[in-house]
Amino acid sequence: MNDDDEVDLLVDAWAARIPEVDFTPLDVMSRLRRVALRLNELRADAFRRSDLSSWEFDVLAALRRADPPHEMSPMALSRATMIGTPAMTNRLENLHERGLIVRKPNPNDGRSNLARLTDDGTARVDAAMVALVRLEADELELLTGAQRAQLASLLRLLGASSS
Repeated sequence: MNDDDEVDLLVDAWAARIPEVDFTPLDVMSRLRRVALRLNELRADAFRRSDLSSWEFDVLAALRRADPPHEMSPMALSRATMIGTPAMTNRLENLHERGLIVRKPNPNDGRSNLARLTDDGTARVDAAMVALVRLEADELELLTGAQRAQLASLLRLLGASSS
C-alpha cells in the first residue's frame, strides 16, 4: 500500500527536476496551504448557515468578544480585524442596514460613532461560531487529544515566527 499523497507526488516531481534543491519545506507548507483552503471552506459553510459572509462574521465576532454592551469604535474594529478604516466604515454601514448592529454617538469622541451588536447580530454570530467549532471538531476527529495539543503547539511556534 502506498501512503503518498498529492504533496508527496509534487515534492518528488520537483526533486526529480531540480535535484540540488531541498524541497522538504514543501512537505509542511503545501499541506498547510491545503488545510487553510479546507478551513476557508468550513468557515464559509458555517457562516452561510447563519446568513453571514466571512467579513460580516469577522466584524460581528470582534464586537461579540468585546465586553458588554459589545460595542467598539470603527478604529478599534479596524485594529481588531486588520481592515482599513475606509473599508470598515463601508462594512459597518452594510451591517447597520441589515440590522446586525446599531450605531450611536461616541461619548468620548464627538466625531465618531460606536458600533453595537443587535440581538439579531448576536444570535447570528453565536450560531455561526457554534457551527464553525462543530465543523472544525469533525475535521480534527482523526487526531488524538495529544496530537491536537502537539499540532497547536507547533503551529503556535510557526505563527510566532511570522509576526
